Amino acid sequence: MTLKQRWRNVRPYVLGPLILVTARLLGSTWRIRTVGEDKVNALSGGRIFSGWHGRTFVAAVHYKGQGVWTIISQSKDGDMQDIIFRGFGFKTIRGSTGRGGVKAAIASIEVLQQGAVMAFTPDGPRGPSGVVQGGIMLMAKKSGAYIVPVGVSADRRWLVKTWDRYMVPKPFARCVMVFGEPLGIPRTASEEEIEMKRLWLEDEMKRLECEAESLAGHTAT
Repeated sequence: MTLKQRWRNVRPYVLGPLILVTARLLGSTWRIRTVGEDKVNALSGGRIFSGWHGRTFVAAVHYKGQGVWTIISQSKDGDMQDIIFRGFGFKTIRGSTGRGGVKAAIASIEVLQQGAVMAFTPDGPRGPSGVVQGGIMLMAKKSGAYIVPVGVSADRRWLVKTWDRYMVPKPFARCVMVFGEPLGIPRTASEEEIEMKRLWLEDEMKRLECEAESLAGHTAT
């Protein structure tokens, strides 16, 4: 085994805890404002908070220690993310479209049927950014859980040059999370009805992100 291969194997367990400590310190300086969260908290049964892959950092800080579930890929990068999200008090299910996807979907449906809250990125883990894939629709239909679209922004931030333009709010940033109307998928919904709802969810998530950007003081582009 080469030195590069060894580093790849141990990297999640070296960098993960370091990133976790840094993320906790950074997040502790933010002020997070929520819009529309009260009506969501009043819902009964399972809920799936749906936000874009590039805006997960703020949600991780907002929901820390609340036992929210999330799906993490089985890749080496996923190993590192698993350490970080568990460190924030999330419960994780491992799997993605590439590996373990069916098993992860089944496990997610089971916990949602029990009334769990889940945070999900419908354009992850590889993109394309801003496109809702079908997995979240299947989970909602099979579990009966509501999908809650969420838009996230921050007034002062770094946008990393990755496929999802991952947002890292700067120290003492003012962050905002805008919650949209819950979306239910009937168990009897046809493929055409599900596709209409998928497109609505995609448009609504983009609209909510634009609203969050505006509330954070950014001009829509």
